[in-house]
Amino acid sequence: MPAVPLAAPAGESSADRIGPHAVRADYTETAEAVRQRIRQQGLSGWDLVCVIDGDGRLLGTLTAPELLALPDATALGTVAARDGPTVLPSADQELMASIALHHHVASMPVVDEAGQLVGVVGPTTLMDILRREHVEDLHRLAGIARESEHARQAIEEPPLRRTRHRLPWLVVGLGGSMVATFIVTRFESALAVKPAIAFFVPSLVYLADAIGTQSEAVAVRGLSLSHLGLERLIGGELRTGILIGMVLALLAFPMVWLVFDELQLAAAVALAAASIVASTLGLLLPWLLSRFKFDPAYGSGPLATIVQDVLSLLIYFACVSVIVL
Repeated sequence: MPAVPLAAPAGESSADRIGPHAVRADYTETAEAVRQRIRQQGLSGWDLVCVIDGDGRLLGTLTAPELLALPDATALGTVAARDGPTVLPSADQELMASIALHHHVASMPVVDEAGQLVGVVGPTTLMDILRREHVEDLHRLAGIARESEHARQAIEEPPLRRTRHRLPWLVVGLGGSMVATFIVTRFESALAVKPAIAFFVPSLVYLADAIGTQSEAVAVRGLSLSHLGLERLIGGELRTGILIGMVLALLAFPMVWLVFDELQLAAAVALAAASIVASTLGLLLPWLLSRFKFDPAYGSGPLATIVQDVLSLLIYFACVSVIVL
């Protein structure tokens, strides 16, 4: 299988994770000769026998159990697995670990453009990569650039300092709630005439928050398995939001019409439920906070919640103004 040529950031390439996990063997060597060499040299900590030709090009691999099971006179070049995955030294470490997981291999050979063996990344290292990359993806979604001491202080620092970091964003949320209250007061006369308009505010606000939280959860899982950029994530969530909104609107419209016997009110609620903005806010706000040098670990939750609530109210009352009033 050809090596995968995906460049990685500095310090995160497959070449940076190579360890003493390989036993090199010429394709003409026998199984007994290699086993004897391993014993004589006291080799330990290896996970893979890499069979190479005279120019150092990788021809195939054998695991330790496979080597032990071979008859003494077997030439390794005749039995080595030749279709295993390999990666280039510049390949991203997360991609390398994902390829190993996909192909059910415990160790990953690293070869250069000419096919010459550079080294092997062992199973413990691959597990460490998967764990670190998963944590990094979680932090990236939350707007934390890396697993740093600053990020850990968010939970380990004293309560007074944590309060000082978190309270400003909650004050922003309080201000946003005042905006939401002001929006509702602007429709006081309409609410007095038709109180049923107010009945749907809690459910629409809840839907906005739930959709935003759902988007974050789905994105966390996706980031653990792929390298989708922000543009593709947003595009996917917009399309998903359209489908979700259509289903919610189709469900809300007949229920409201049946219970309240008001076609216009049912249409307004259905249109508000069909809003797709909440599905992207959970992705956009942490990224925007990070771009403006704020710590999104503190700010994205309160800010996303209040922005979603305010937008939901604006959309709902705009629909009410056009259709009902």
